[in-house]
Amino acid sequence: MTFGMDTSYLLRLLTGQPKELAEKALARYQEAVGRGDSFSVSDTVVTEAYYALQHHYGKTKDETIEALKGISEDDSIAFSAGFDSVISLSNLANANPGFLDRVLAADYRSRGQITLSCEKSFCRLPDTEVVA
Repeated sequence: MTFGMDTSYLLRLLTGQPKELAEKALARYQEAVGRGDSFSVSDTVVTEAYYALQHHYGKTKDETIEALKGISEDDSIAFSAGFDSVISLSNLANANPGFLDRVLAADYRSRGQITLSCEKSFCRLPDTEVVA
């Protein structure tokens, strides 16, 4: 069976907070993995976790990206093709367009789509069209 993680569940695994709930989430995760189950994390959940880690948990962009990268290396957790193609890039915390914009464009590209944007920085990405 494949489970889709929501943001609250992913945040418990990433932060260990609040402790009691995080321990329950981790135990459930380990139980599922022990049975051979897997997990999926949507780009919406990645986006929410990205902002929550910074604004509610006080993490820097670098710390946030490293946390997401770390959990994405778990073979039982699948992220989008866009996320997978972007997360290993260097200097993502300072990239322009930023991390989430790159994930979005890469996900569309993996589907054979062209990204339309009104943000001039998107012209730096492949398969994008900037409307300005």
